[in-house]
Amino acid sequence: MTTTRETQERLPEQDLPYNVFSKACPSRGTLEHVTGRWGALTLGALYEGSFRFNELRRRVDGVSEKMLSQTLHALERDGLVHREAQPTNPPRVDYELTPLGRGVAERLIGLIHFVEGRMDDVLAARERYDATRAPR
Repeated sequence: MTTTRETQERLPEQDLPYNVFSKACPSRGTLEHVTGRWGALTLGALYEGSFRFNELRRRVDGVSEKMLSQTLHALERDGLVHREAQPTNPPRVDYELTPLGRGVAERLIGLIHFVEGRMDDVLAARERYDATRAPR
């Protein structure tokens, strides 16, 4: 039996053709691309505007060239990022959000700001947790 609180906290029932909680649903892969560490940070950075690859790599501190490349390919395939290659020598490649990517990034930015704004609470919780589990 579910309580009123459990019912209120559940996601609203919608008649959508996809269900991310189903193992075979293709939306699960996109959610992984968006919410993975590098996907979320890349989308958040691109929310600020268009970037060249190395500019983006510097903005997303700590990401390797290989991981950023894989992340951008996945986000481009999902229709969230647009890659513009210009035929110059050397080639110039710019990355920017598509309208769909912008909608996703707006939601991520809200979550990022929420987490950043509550870090004092998180750090205090970590200290309490660690203090109760310290080796004796």
